[in-house]
Amino acid sequence: MATVLTTVPHNNDASSIESGGSADKKGHSPNTSIAEVASLGLAPLDTGRGPFWRRSKRDLDSIATQPSVFDDPKSLEVYRPPPQYENAHRFDPSARWTWREELKIVRKIDYRIMLWTFLMFFSLDLDRSNISQANTDNFLNDLHLNTNDFNLGNTLFKLCFLSAELPSQLISKRVGPDVWIPSQMVLWSFVSLAQFWLKGRASFLATRCLLGFMQGGFIPDVILYLSYFYTRTELPIRLAWFWVSNYMSHIIGAFLATGILRMRGINGHAGWRYLFLIEGGFTLLIGLLSFVLMPPGPTQTKAWYRPKGWFTEREEVIMVNRVLRDDPSKSDMHNREGLSIKKIWDVIRDWRIWPLYILGMMHMIPVNPPQTYLTLSLRHLGYNTTEANLLSIPSTVLGMITLLIFCYLSEIIDSRVGATVILQIWVLPLLAALYTFNEKTSNWVYFAVVSLIAGFPYVHPVQVAWASTNSYSVGTRTVSASIYNMFVQTGGIIGSNIYRDDDKPLYKRGNRILIAITVVNLFLYLFTFLFYRSLNAWRDRKWNSWTQKERQEYLDTTKDEGNQKLNFRFVY
Repeated sequence: MATVLTTVPHNNDASSIESGGSADKKGHSPNTSIAEVASLGLAPLDTGRGPFWRRSKRDLDSIATQPSVFDDPKSLEVYRPPPQYENAHRFDPSARWTWREELKIVRKIDYRIMLWTFLMFFSLDLDRSNISQANTDNFLNDLHLNTNDFNLGNTLFKLCFLSAELPSQLISKRVGPDVWIPSQMVLWSFVSLAQFWLKGRASFLATRCLLGFMQGGFIPDVILYLSYFYTRTELPIRLAWFWVSNYMSHIIGAFLATGILRMRGINGHAGWRYLFLIEGGFTLLIGLLSFVLMPPGPTQTKAWYRPKGWFTEREEVIMVNRVLRDDPSKSDMHNREGLSIKKIWDVIRDWRIWPLYILGMMHMIPVNPPQTYLTLSLRHLGYNTTEANLLSIPSTVLGMITLLIFCYLSEIIDSRVGATVILQIWVLPLLAALYTFNEKTSNWVYFAVVSLIAGFPYVHPVQVAWASTNSYSVGTRTVSASIYNMFVQTGGIIGSNIYRDDDKPLYKRGNRILIAITVVNLFLYLFTFLFYRSLNAWRDRKWNSWTQKERQEYLDTTKDEGNQKLNFRFVY
């Protein structure tokens, strides 16, 4: 079906369709009527939310172009992408396309872009979590280490990981994620390979530090990269599948470890040494290929080794305009434009995002120690190397299933708090049961409860997307994503030091602490819900008390930026 490209007059004021600034929680604009949308030749406002079976009933040959600030001549000039924006040459406010065209392009992006980021994250987690499989092969005894040394190694890894978050994002924003992400992968693959030659405590701690420092920033770097291709409502589900690779690495890693660790004794070396060597080599290969398979952006897929690129001119127009209509702030910066010190400081002091940072730090502490110590605990209970690795798989499969269920739930119920607080509700009774266990408790009962804890609903992707949406612009997302991840790693550091050597094997004291933290988290989620609800309600009252002329005057003269604007509404 041919799609007409036409400029349509629009009489709405910019406030009625401010991207990201809608007055209701679902992102709908209170002043955009069905009749006005119809007069534009645009699709009725469709945020992409709601059950997938409802969206599947769309007329694929109807117009998919969504209402935006670009449909009003006044606001068009306010939000028009600057010339330095790398996709500015494909911006066309009159562009119209069908759902059939858009869905075809999204599938193409999934295949070309998303699938490769899935594989990159798979290799990252393979390298950072194989220490768990190494533990089943007498790793600690071979290096004359104890549980506290292992805790220190995990702490240093996370400390270096979080310290590299912001610097990594700043480098990525300056040189481009398509250059920096593959460079990171090559660098940490060398560190992973070097673990083959570990000698003792000093070399173990050194490689933990280096590995954390090289991997820090990778996740927010990739999320920023994916935001160039996907809309706000598409990104959370893609992030859910992005984190599925995390679980897949645990499952495949467990099977790989079962075979590789049997190499113990070959040339006089322990099996865990070959584990680090083989998996580090795999990451090196993926890192080198990423230099070729990561284009800088939607309109920059052509290269000397790919002369025709991945997308046609028509597809590039649709990709650029659908993303900008969803979020005009994505044209604020070039994908190779750095951030100023002032911008970084402005994001750090944005108190509106602080509740999400606190949740990022706290939400996974209750499940961190049982998950980290799963294989080690299984060895303490008498299971051999192969059994311990294979018994870690059920919790991983469960975690992958619950991850997808609750990320889709977030989309269906359109409630971030409702979809993320479920982790605390899930783990509280399980921790209470774990606390009651004693030396006479059946190994299989212990295994079942710990596996349920380790298979918790991984709501982190929802919270990452939540923080990104409430940050609004590219520049603030770049910094806030790093800060959020730094808080997550801080929570990991706290969690890594709750189970102590003098408390094993049942960790009674540690489990009491985890139960207390879970209860605190329940109140934190309630506070966050009330915080954003009250903030939106206050803005609603002020915004609705103004006339349309006063609203337009505010938009034309305000110095407020991003989520500071009174017509911006936070999701919760």
